[in-house]
Formats: sequence, C-alpha cells, structure tokens
Amino acid sequence: MNQIAVFGGSAHPQLARDICAKLGVPLHPTLVKRFSNDCLEVHLQANCREQDVFLIQTLSAPVQDHLVELLLMLDAARGASAARITAVIPHYSYARSDKKDAPRISIGGRLVADLLKTAGADRVLTMTLHSPQVHGFFSVPVDHLHALSELADYFRRYDLSNAVVVSPDLGNAKTAAAFARRLGTPVAAGAKERISDTEVRISAIIGDVHDRDVIVLDDEIASGGSMIELLAHLRASNVRSIRIACTHGIFAGSALERLSAQAGLDEIVCTDTLPVAVGAASEKLTILSIAPALAEAMRRINSGESVSALFHETTAAERRAAE
Repeated sequence: MNQIAVFGGSAHPQLARDICAKLGVPLHPTLVKRFSNDCLEVHLQANCREQDVFLIQTLSAPVQDHLVELLLMLDAARGASAARITAVIPHYSYARSDKKDAPRISIGGRLVADLLKTAGADRVLTMTLHSPQVHGFFSVPVDHLHALSELADYFRRYDLSNAVVVSPDLGNAKTAAAFARRLGTPVAAGAKERISDTEVRISAIIGDVHDRDVIVLDDEIASGGSMIELLAHLRASNVRSIRIACTHGIFAGSALERLSAQAGLDEIVCTDTLPVAVGAASEKLTILSIAPALAEAMRRINSGESVSALFHETTAAERRAAE
C-alpha cells in the first residue's frame, strides 16, 4: 500500500478499529476537545503530510456533533498538508433530506455534501444512501457501497425454498429485487404512503406472501413505524415466518424494543454502520460486520484500483455459490 494514515472520530470507534485490523494498519488517535463555550476542537495526533488520509466517522446520534467533528477533522488534515483526504462515512444520515417536498424547506443532503468538500474532502466513501440521487449532490468522487452481499451471505444459512423478499415500499423495490436475485427468491412490495416522519400507511402488499417465509429488506430502520405497520399486514396475510434485514440500524428511541415485541417476528438483522446503544440490544438482533467491505474499498482507493469492480467480482462469486 501507498503511504496511508487512518483516523477515527468519536462516533463509532469500534468500527474504525475493525477496519484498520482488516487493513493491517494502525488507527491513529484523534483528540476531540469541547471548550467551555461548547465549541469543538479536533487534533489529529499523527503525521499527515503527503499521506493518503482516511477519516472514519459515521453520522450517528448526536448527528450534528459528529458532523461538525468530521468537518473539523477534514480541515485539520487539509491544514496538515495531506496528499489526499477521503471521508469514510458508513451512514450518511442527511441522505433522507434529498428533495424539496414543501415550500421553503432546506435540502440538507446537498448542503452537507457541499460542506464536506469545503472542509477539505477530496472524495467520499459511504454505504447504502437512502436516496440514490444523493450521490449526485457531491462535487467530489463518491464510492457508494452496499451491504447486499453481507446480508445475502447471512440469509443463505436458512432454507430459502419457500422464502420471499419483501420491500416496505415501491421506492426500495429495485434494491429488494436485486437482493432476491442473490437469494434466488421472488419479491413483493408494500404500497406505502408516508404521513409524517414517524407515521406511515400501508394500503396493500403487492405480490404473493401467503404461507411464505418473509425476509423484509429496507435500507434503514429509524423509528420502526414502517416496519410495525408492514408486520401487521404480513400477519394478516398468514405468512409462515418473518425476518427483517437492513443496512443501517438507527433504532431511535424505543424502536428496537417495540420491534422485538412484535408477534411473529423471528429476527432483526443489520450491519454495524452505526453503533447500537449499550443496553439496547435485543436477543432477536443480529449485527453483521461491514468492516471487511470498507477496508477493501479503502485499500483499492489507496492503490488506484477500481472500487466498482468489487461489486462485479462479488456478484460473480455469489452466482457460483448459488450454482
């Protein structure tokens, strides 16, 4: 590998350590100080000059604190004469603010993309953006990964002969169909109408789910409202079993507890793009590591190899496994 320096923010230190363990490089310390006036100061405690610098910071709660910390990390690396700076953001939370759906409303996804560039980011590495068009908000190169391979590898341990993948809404149906192809199953989708940030209405399920083993796939679970509404429809359709899969397990408030208490739900599977709060874990929750995928993408960025080829290679391997 070329000269590389990896720093982690305070949002998810365990993920940063796991990524560096896979890369075989040290994780350099970052000192974050909060002054009496509530302002933050960031000090990168290793040499950055002419280094290929990677700054790992997921946008977990408190999102605003972690975002400003990342901006300060970028500014510090740029001021330290880094050769190139990549912001590694496993969960880009502002991707949900992707359109002007009301008068005089801000489009946070685009604004934060501009802020990252202004602070010093030369490129961004992220995973499973809530809306694909957010990729176009960035004026720097973006490597957009997904966790379908990790999720598919996990679910292949089950008997999938009677399984069906269900998308909570039609907007996610294309991703759900790609996931279903990996598993060799049919796909169905919910017809969802969003009332507010925490309230949704699902009028019907499009596709055959009767007496099936259902795997519900979504990009993220925040309040859990969409899932709870969908689970009620699935139970009314007399499905055989229900499992939930997502990339980003936000689990705001008591979402994980409420989901775990739902009748007929066997398992909730997510990745570790976000830390799960201590004490909030459920016996129904399974967390998969995306550190290997992020580490391999970082290695390819550092060595000038194609990151998109990573998906083609994985898909080919999955086809061979399915055969």
